[in-house]
Amino acid sequence: MLQNILLAIVVSASIDSTMLMIGDQTDMHLSVTHEAGEQVEWPAFGEQLQEGIEIVDRTTPDTTTLPDGRVQIHQDLKLTSFKDSLFSISPIAIASGEDTFRTDPMALNVIQPFEVDTTLAITDIKDIERAPIYWWGIIRWILLVLLSCGLIALGFWLWRKYDTYRQREEEPIDPELLRPADEVALEKLDEIKAAKIWKDGKVKEYQTELTDVVREYISRRFGVQSTEKTSEETLRELEPILVKGQRDDVQCTKEEGKALYERLAGMLRTADLVKFAKWHTTPDENESALTTAYDFVKETKEVPSDQVPSDQVPSTKEEEL
Repeated sequence: MLQNILLAIVVSASIDSTMLMIGDQTDMHLSVTHEAGEQVEWPAFGEQLQEGIEIVDRTTPDTTTLPDGRVQIHQDLKLTSFKDSLFSISPIAIASGEDTFRTDPMALNVIQPFEVDTTLAITDIKDIERAPIYWWGIIRWILLVLLSCGLIALGFWLWRKYDTYRQREEEPIDPELLRPADEVALEKLDEIKAAKIWKDGKVKEYQTELTDVVREYISRRFGVQSTEKTSEETLRELEPILVKGQRDDVQCTKEEGKALYERLAGMLRTADLVKFAKWHTTPDENESALTTAYDFVKETKEVPSDQVPSDQVPSTKEEEL
């Protein structure tokens, strides 16, 4: 360590290692000691100490009062170099008033540890390495997206269900559904009877209107979706009700039910022939179909239990037979 002493001010600079491999680092220590009250202008360092020597880090100038009352300012500089050369570090100037104090020059030898073959092409130091795939991170994002889609789909389904329910609540109830099924059916049969469109040659329209009324009545009275079934499917579901007497709310006897069932079957099958096979019915057949529809509705309509005559209620023994 070299010192310059003038009056009461002492400046010094030292370096930990005067020999470096290219890219290695070493510390330079710079200090100034002066009497209390002296004003010292500390040097401002840039990114380089001088050309070829870089400053990669530095400490903040630290001021300390010594036991003898003098003041010492200290700062460390971390140096490096990427140039193969013997550097002469120029003296560092520190001013105090009109005087300037300089550290002694120092040497720094930077060595290239290996020879470079300039005849070879420039290549990478190492091959490019691929980062490993973070599978759990990918799966986690996929699960998050699927969960989000599921929540959106669930919300949309709940909204549609609520909207459908709300629309059903707002839809006005058909007044016909509030009236007894037999009352509505008989009223429509009266309209068909009054129109007598079959007399104008509209036999197909007549048979269609007639069977539609009967099918709607069957759907409401017995819970058989006759409007969505064929005639044979409807008859199969009505057979246990009319022929075998499996419904207590049908007041006709088994014999009456069987006869009524056969008349209804003939009416529905004849209507199918007219609608789908261009069958031509006679006036008597058209009148008979209307009569069958009237009888079917009247004889199977729902009657309150307190209005049923005791002689029309089938006994347990007759059911067992």
